[in-house]
Amino acid sequence: MPLHFLVTPEQAGQRLDKFLGTEASDFSRARLQGFIRNGHALVNQLAAKPSYPLRAGDNIVFEIPQETIPSPLAAQHIPIDILFEDETLIVLNKPAGLVVHPGAGNREGTLANGLLYHCGGLEIVGGEGRPGIVHRLDRETSGCLVVAKTEAAHNSLSAQFAAREVEKSYLALVDGIPRMPHGKIDAAIGRHPVHRQKMATVDRGRDSLTHYRVLASHEGKALIECRPRTGRTHQIRVHLKHLGHPVTGDPQYGRRGSHERHFLHAWKLAFKHPLTGKRVHYAATLSPDFPVWALDAARAREADRMEKIA
Repeated sequence: MPLHFLVTPEQAGQRLDKFLGTEASDFSRARLQGFIRNGHALVNQLAAKPSYPLRAGDNIVFEIPQETIPSPLAAQHIPIDILFEDETLIVLNKPAGLVVHPGAGNREGTLANGLLYHCGGLEIVGGEGRPGIVHRLDRETSGCLVVAKTEAAHNSLSAQFAAREVEKSYLALVDGIPRMPHGKIDAAIGRHPVHRQKMATVDRGRDSLTHYRVLASHEGKALIECRPRTGRTHQIRVHLKHLGHPVTGDPQYGRRGSHERHFLHAWKLAFKHPLTGKRVHYAATLSPDFPVWALDAARAREADRMEKIA
């Protein structure tokens, strides 16, 4: 069955092959490029090259050759820390180390497998291999993730992410202590000119903005709250490197050291509920593998916020 996509302004500028790799399948880019060249992807009813730069409003029809369609995902009993659930969505606290959805050669042990076990019927929401998943977190990033249980909820949440209407707050443990206790990082992000698997701040990248505030510091480390206003790949990790204070334990943009993962946590999410239209807020407690002083600082920050609300 063909997959249909309407390119949003947020997605404009991406190459066709990259877009399909993110939105439509688990195939490698080389494999997707072959599909596109063989006419399996049409843009506005016309054949296009893999490098075609997408424009807002483009209609894409992509049909995966029948013989290459992967087998359905297996439902697996994987523990899920659920923060909230109703008939339309699930908000969960993803642990560090759990892959969100399967990739090429990896069809088991992911959050997607666990969601299928927890909630039957999700396989038809959001596309093949991505049951109900609206957005992603890196494997090593812990924290808040929202999952749609209906196609209507998926469409609503996807549109809110694309329109930058979803408020996101992250906590990052970083190397060093920023000179300014708060500020913004306004630096365009694109592919690294040499290491293509990495992102970097580049002159001709896509506009990217992150607001930050130092919550606490201790022995050459700082706990920073980051509020990204755009949603670029690896945005917070790249921006903190640009600031001169990479995320602790990040081998791509800093150094791993003796740590088992990079210390980035998706702390809070706020969005309009797809069914009620009410603005809702969720928070995932900071992962306990963070230092005790960082856990205390996060609790103090939240307590202060609640006191101001009261």
